Amino acid sequence: MDHDPGVSADDNARRSAGPGRVRSWLKVTGSVGPIGIGTSVLWLSIIVLLPLAALTAKSFENGWSGFWEAVTAPSALDALRVTITVSVIVTLINVVMGTLVAWVLVRDEFPGKGFVNALIDLPFALPTIVASIVLLALYGPQSPFDIHLNATQPGLVVALAFVTLPFVVRSVQPVLIEADKDVEQAAASLGADNWTTFRTIILPTLAPAIVSGSGLAFARAIGEYGSVVLIGGNIPKKTQMASQYIQQQIEVDRPVNAAAVSVALLAISFLTLFVLRVTSDRLARRERES
Repeated sequence: MDHDPGVSADDNARRSAGPGRVRSWLKVTGSVGPIGIGTSVLWLSIIVLLPLAALTAKSFENGWSGFWEAVTAPSALDALRVTITVSVIVTLINVVMGTLVAWVLVRDEFPGKGFVNALIDLPFALPTIVASIVLLALYGPQSPFDIHLNATQPGLVVALAFVTLPFVVRSVQPVLIEADKDVEQAAASLGADNWTTFRTIILPTLAPAIVSGSGLAFARAIGEYGSVVLIGGNIPKKTQMASQYIQQQIEVDRPVNAAAVSVALLAISFLTLFVLRVTSDRLARRERES
């Protein structure tokens, strides 16, 4: 193709590439092909993107000022503050306890190990309202242990720890299974104690999985409703979670306010998962390069 002297070099280069480069960019590779990818995108749009778009449109029904007023209302801020505070505490607890449980399930042998391993997945299958009923029976006004956590933030922590523990355990467990024990044994043979071996060898390997699991646990915690509805007591400024506040706004016929707070929760979850995903990828890349 002849080059036009009156056109820039970049434009001439694009013309020289012609439609071939466009076709190359649009080329679909992989095992499922264009039909599989199109079906996946369509299903994702129907199940996820369309509801999110509808929720966002509803939240801005009264304009940006209406959205901001709904999200920054004192009662909404109180609910968000309680939700984020409790969720962060629960996530930190489960980072430690979830990693410990995963370690025990992978590295130790004991009677009933298979039962305990299956028990970890119970919160996935159990309706969360059932968990709230059980926790209320154990730690409510009629507690057989004389431990009364109903209508308290510690009660919320216990409830959310129950439903979010599997996310950390199941994220860390496969990485522990695949971990190279020879490196640990080599470190031990060189005189490294257990803590040094864990801190310098095991923890860097587990870090990406721990970060991913903690992100999933946090995202689940801030949107949880069933497990806290009874044990929490729904006390404004004290134990009212954002999910309960949203239900309250629906009951008093303020759907726009409910949608606005829901979008705020979605934004917090998305931002948290995005940051932790980037962090996890960087940790994994650093571990591969080391």
